[in-house]
Amino acid sequence: MATKLFNKDKFYIIRADKAGVFMGKIAFIEGTTIGVNAIRRLYYWKGALDATQIAKCGVSRPQSCKFSEQLSDTDLSIITNLIEFHPMTDEAINSINSVPVWKQ
Repeated sequence: MATKLFNKDKFYIIRADKAGVFMGKIAFIEGTTIGVNAIRRLYYWKGALDATQIAKCGVSRPQSCKFSEQLSDTDLSIITNLIEFHPMTDEAINSINSVPVWKQ
């Protein structure tokens, strides 16, 4: 019996080789390719060591972070070269959502 690796209604921190770190809802995983809804790129952060800590605690310095605008639940983004993904806690989701959209 196959083990279900993710819940389509939950947010995850996703890390991909040469693509970076993202927050989003996983739509599918096929090998190392992942489809993600409601994606937000976590370009630069302070106040967390790595993707695992971001998934559990979020960031402690949201004003120092550079995160993109979040796409909607109906937008599907495809990321290749998946390395890891971690389920997010409510604390982490609230923390990420407190980071303003970074625009250069």
